[in-house]
Formats: sequence, structure tokens, C-alpha cells
Amino acid sequence: MKSKHIDKDNIMLEKILLTLVSLAGIALLPMAQAGDRFHDDLSSYDNRRFDDDRWYVAPFGTFIKSGGDRHAKDGWGGGMGIGKMLDRHFNVEMKGFYQEFGGDNGPWSFAGGTVDLQYYFIRDRFSPYAVIGGGAMNSCASANCGIGAIGEAGAGFTYEVHDNFLLRSDVRYRYNNNFNAHVQPGKDEFHDMVVNVGFVIPFGDKPRPPARTEPPVAAAAPAPSRVDRDSDGDGVLDSVDQCPGTMRGARVDNTGCPVRLVLKGQHFQKNSAALTLNAKIILDDTAKSLIADPQKNDIEVQGHTSSEGSSAYNMKLSQRRAQSVVDYLQSKGVTNKLMARGYGESQPIADNRTAQGRAANRRVELIWIE
Repeated sequence: MKSKHIDKDNIMLEKILLTLVSLAGIALLPMAQAGDRFHDDLSSYDNRRFDDDRWYVAPFGTFIKSGGDRHAKDGWGGGMGIGKMLDRHFNVEMKGFYQEFGGDNGPWSFAGGTVDLQYYFIRDRFSPYAVIGGGAMNSCASANCGIGAIGEAGAGFTYEVHDNFLLRSDVRYRYNNNFNAHVQPGKDEFHDMVVNVGFVIPFGDKPRPPARTEPPVAAAAPAPSRVDRDSDGDGVLDSVDQCPGTMRGARVDNTGCPVRLVLKGQHFQKNSAALTLNAKIILDDTAKSLIADPQKNDIEVQGHTSSEGSSAYNMKLSQRRAQSVVDYLQSKGVTNKLMARGYGESQPIADNRTAQGRAANRRVELIWIE
């Protein structure tokens, strides 16, 4: 009777573990799709330069829920991992562990290691991931020991407290086959649930986006005479200005033609793409200048945000704000080809740790394309 009861417990635990892994995969699927969309949105920008490829160590503690087939209690353990971040999605890690608990046949102990592959759906302060791993484990039940193979699959997350310190936890299903080692008479296949809690310590500085290169500022023109003036105030005298009537605030090249216009200040409602009255006044002046300019260059309208909020949310918000500016300029009769593109928080021009810096980073830029 006892054997039948244990078998039922074992079957029930296997079903629970498989259900947990399946549900974790289903629950994380939308995050994977969001991560893919995030990657697609950035495909026009060389984000490979921003990939975090540092090495790290990852100590952890373990709670193990033993299967009914072991005739054992639940137990505890710990270990250490050494890994490398390969790119925006993948980590590879080698880890060793030791775990033990009591049982009907005497105390159990495990010593082993695995090679894990982690897939991160998104890389952010909170980063969910799926993991698979395989390796070997020496199992001992009382005086009986034997080496077998293990395979693990599960899901978890990291939470970034600091650039060089992340909390980490995951839950895994573990399959163990001892290949007729007879650690436990009559049974060589086992099924357990493992919960790991620990932290990750990356080595070195976290990669940052490179500083943006601004176009050269037009050389200061000589003081205007009565005959030769700078009518549009862009720093280039009328006698050499090939683009008279440049909109105020635009950065120009040596011929007086605009190359960049940065719209700073409160141009949108909070967490919205709706233009403020101040923004519409500035854009009205910009539209008049673009309509009057005979050179109809293509213009990229870039949306940028501060680092407040998640990267995925900021990417979508910056795209909507850039599109809002494009729609408004087109409604005013601008015939230039306007392309809206959101860059989120990936291209800061000031320190996001200060209120002034965050305000400067919330901006829209018009870039003239040659």
C-alpha cells in the first residue's frame, strides 16, 4: 500500500512540475514578442555596440522539492555560477552546486554541475528569462553513491539594483537519471523541483551608448556691415547664405542651410503625444520656413525621452511623439518627406540622474538628410 501511495505522489509531482514549466512558458510568451518588437524598432540603429558582454559570478542558495520517488524530504543547498552575457538576449553559464536532505534510506546528498543557456526576453531593470541546462551529478543515499546525468528547464528573472549587482531567482524542473547506479534500489530516474535565489555580480563597467557627434557649428561670421547683414540670425551673412529665412534655433552649416533643429521644453502633455500650445506655435514657424525653402530635403523627425519608465514604454512613446510632429507639419502644408522615428531613452544628451538632465533628454529633433 505504501508503494502505491508513493507512486501516486510521484506522478502528481511530475504533473505539477510539468504544468509549472508550461505555464511559465505561456506567461512569458508575450514578453518574448514584446522583446522582438523592441528589437525590430531599433533595427535601423546599430545597437550591437550597446550589448552588455561582461563576465560575471552568481552565488545562489537552493530549495529542492524532492520527488516522491526518492522517499525523501525537502532540502537545501547552494552553489556558484560563472557566466558571460553574449548579447541582448543570451547568457551562457557554468555552475556547480551541493544539496542535501533526509530520507527513508538515510540522508541524501548531491554534488554536481551544469552548463546553462539563458534567454532574456527583454533587458531592463526587471528582466525575465527562460533557462535550459544539462550536466552531471553525483548522488548519495546513505552510503550508496553513483554519478548520473541531469537536465533542467525553467524560468526566472533578474532585478538590477546597481550596474554591478543584480538579484536573481528561478524555478526549474530537474530530471535525473543514474544509469543503473542503484543509489536507490529499484529506481534510477527521479524528478525534482529546484528553486534558486541569489545574485549576479558582473565584472567591469556596464557599456553605455557612445556620445553623439554633433555637426560642426558654423564659423562665426564677421560683423555685418550696412550692406551685408544676417537677416535670419543664423550666423551666416546674407551674401553667402544659400538658405535665407532659416527658422529660429536651427543649427546650420557654413552655407546657412539647416542641418538640425532641436525642439526643447514642454512640448507634449505628460505621458502623451498630444502637442502643447507652445509646441504648436514653434511648429507653425517651422512649417512656414520649410514651405518657403526651395530645397525640399528629406527630414527625419526623431523622438527622444528620459530614462523614467521602462525602455519598451519609452520607445513606443518617443515613436508616437515623433509621429505627432510629422502629422502636424504635414497638416500645415509641409511637402518635405518627413520620417518619424522613436529612439526612446537610447540617446541621452544630458545626465538622467538630475531633473534638468531628464528635461533636456525629453526632446524632438528634426534632422535634414542630404
